[in-house]
Amino acid sequence: MSDGAPITTLDVEALRKEFPILSRDAYGKRLVYLDSAASAQKPRAVIDAMSHAMEHSYANVHRGLHLLSNETTAAFEEARKTVAAFLNAKSPDEIVFTSGGTDACNLVSYAMGVNEIGEGDEIILSVAEHHSNIVPWHLLRERKGAVLKWLDVSDDGEIDLDAYRAMFTPKTKLVALSHMSNVLGAPAPAKELAAIAHENGVKILFDGCQAGVHGAVDVQEIDCDFYVMTGHKLYGPSGVGVLYGKMEALKALPPFKGGGEMIDIVTEETVTYNDPPHRFEAGTPPILDAIGLGASLTWMTEKGVAAIAAHEARLKDHVLEELSKLNFVRVFGRAEAKAPIIAFTVEGAHPHDVSAILDRTGVAVRAGHHCAQPLMKRLGVSATARASFAAYNTHEDVEALIAGLHKTHQMLG
Repeated sequence: MSDGAPITTLDVEALRKEFPILSRDAYGKRLVYLDSAASAQKPRAVIDAMSHAMEHSYANVHRGLHLLSNETTAAFEEARKTVAAFLNAKSPDEIVFTSGGTDACNLVSYAMGVNEIGEGDEIILSVAEHHSNIVPWHLLRERKGAVLKWLDVSDDGEIDLDAYRAMFTPKTKLVALSHMSNVLGAPAPAKELAAIAHENGVKILFDGCQAGVHGAVDVQEIDCDFYVMTGHKLYGPSGVGVLYGKMEALKALPPFKGGGEMIDIVTEETVTYNDPPHRFEAGTPPILDAIGLGASLTWMTEKGVAAIAAHEARLKDHVLEELSKLNFVRVFGRAEAKAPIIAFTVEGAHPHDVSAILDRTGVAVRAGHHCAQPLMKRLGVSATARASFAAYNTHEDVEALIAGLHKTHQMLG
């Protein structure tokens, strides 16, 4: 760990050696992994933490009185503390472990739908949301009669605060917005959005599945009611995610799932429920995955969140500059503070074909609607290719992408 001073430089070549998968090839070529917005690769620190837990201390957590249970419980709860510190939550008790970001959004949707959101109540979303932050609210529309109100974004993915402010009515009960677009890479003005919501007496949830990996997140400064992250985009394992909630907001929610751990007393006639966060962690939690997530956030902190962000910003500037020279490529989203998430199309080629040809050059990108169909409609396309960069990417990776695009255009353009 550092001595408290921000780490501003990153030894990328040394860092890359911490990712075992990056040593393999792809079709006999150097692997260039540009799909981290879908799922990031895992450093040795995460692999070792999970292996150690399985090999040396594994048992179920909480209530066990034997050595292995005590050790595993301590590691599990230490991971909760690590997440709380990473987000600057007031307390680890404001951190709920879920199975992922999707699960966290569904938790809030279901629980608020019990008592807080009903017929005619309004939920504000943007057209730039990931389906994980759309479909749970559609469920409330279908089942409870809630009304979804859609906030437009600019071509670059930016939000008009005046248009947002005008959307609130006495029936508005929740705002659910992405902190960063998974297609356009545009960050939202989270603090301002939360302030406007609270001026109207409305709770706000941020989908931070992209923002959490590309820069520091301070939930107290943002003053959001809920914040969602997912482990596998944070260099951690899949199968685990996080719901941060202000304690008063969590206490207002009834349970989402029933079972062990989330109870206080169960009798044949009644049941009483545990306090947050355990109220929302029914059954055996993702023990090993939470430990792995704790290790990934510790790894990010030790490398320096600011240093990672600065490195990624340089990569973003490089790739945008090179893409601007390709008159057969259209790039979507050029917000000033854009993350290294680059959605693009190639003239005369379907994004799936672009991805397939790049794959054979060793370059892995994603293609499709990226679970953001309303945004695709807004942009006037059915799909794009997407290259997303992470801490382990290099300027050589940028050059490999550009070379692959030249080859793609020669074959398909």
